[in-house]
Amino acid sequence: MENPTAVVALLMARLAALARDDEGMSTVEYAVGLVAAAAFAGLLIVIVNGPAVLDALTGLIQRSLAPAGG
Repeated sequence: MENPTAVVALLMARLAALARDDEGMSTVEYAVGLVAAAAFAGLLIVIVNGPAVLDALTGLIQRSLAPAGG
């Protein structure tokens, strides 16, 4: 059986090496960001297509295009 202190030291060295290794991190971050952006876009589409928002936007546009005196 190996010395427990040596095993712990080896594990700590390996964990430290893994913590310094950034290879592939940017790809994962981009993927997570892309999924989050797609989910947010889907949520906005559902909200904007709701009848309350459509009515509010239609009213806003109609008021902005109405003659100033009336």
